[in-house]
Amino acid sequence: MKIELAHSPDADDIFMYYAIKFGWVDMKDYEFSNVGLDIETLNKEALKGTYDVSAISFGMYPLIKDEYAMLRTAVSFGEGYGPKLIKQKGKRLKRNFKVALSGEYTTNAMLFRIYYPDARPIYMDFLEIEEAVVSGEVDAGVLIHESILDFDDSLEVKKEIWDIWVELAGEGLPLPLGGMAVRRSLPLNRALDIEQILIDGVKVANDRKEELCTRLESDSLVRISDKMLIKYLDMYASDESVELSRIQLQALDRLYEIGYQHNMWEMPIKTEDYLLPREYRELRGI
Repeated sequence: MKIELAHSPDADDIFMYYAIKFGWVDMKDYEFSNVGLDIETLNKEALKGTYDVSAISFGMYPLIKDEYAMLRTAVSFGEGYGPKLIKQKGKRLKRNFKVALSGEYTTNAMLFRIYYPDARPIYMDFLEIEEAVVSGEVDAGVLIHESILDFDDSLEVKKEIWDIWVELAGEGLPLPLGGMAVRRSLPLNRALDIEQILIDGVKVANDRKEELCTRLESDSLVRISDKMLIKYLDMYASDESVELSRIQLQALDRLYEIGYQHNMWEMPIKTEDYLLPREYRELRGI
């Protein structure tokens, strides 16, 4: 069975998928093809139901919950870190400052708009945000992915999205950023197979991290390398990415509660209600 999987081109998504791409995982009777697109494009395509399996921003999942089930694996959370709101050093921001965000449907944009309701967002490719702030095209911008590790010396951090999350959600919960979703039109037994293959892929990637990183760098599949690549993967592609934990589920429920309280969707949701039902295999004796 051919499955089209869409992921972003940032290092953690590449890392978590390519153990499958390189044939390090039992694929059963599945053949995966992959496409790499920026996360906001993936979010918009998910709204249209384009791909069988897709990376998404957690902050937009309630908008696609009826068409996609959330997968338990290939998840990214922040623990004391995350996207950064940056500005020129010494610049004072007005209440209605102009800010560059990586996409309307990203989790960081959701939290940003709640915290800064008077700011004037514009949306652009995340790779262009740093230069837009340096040039003065915008007053500030939210950096994501690898750009949070190294940015121009003329810039400084105004606010960590992590700090916004803690203020909104309370202490003790990791910051939900992104995960994977599978189209509900696929047969349930197939969707469960795909989820397990992806879980195995993330496990193998972590078990063979050094070997995989060397291969990704030598094949020019990632934008960063050496120590910075390892540092980034330790943040967003680790053992915590293999399968949703209880505290991660609590964090997602809190995110969706916050979104509901701020009228971003029509009803509160509990994440576990939208995961694939693993008991299906037991009931069917599979």
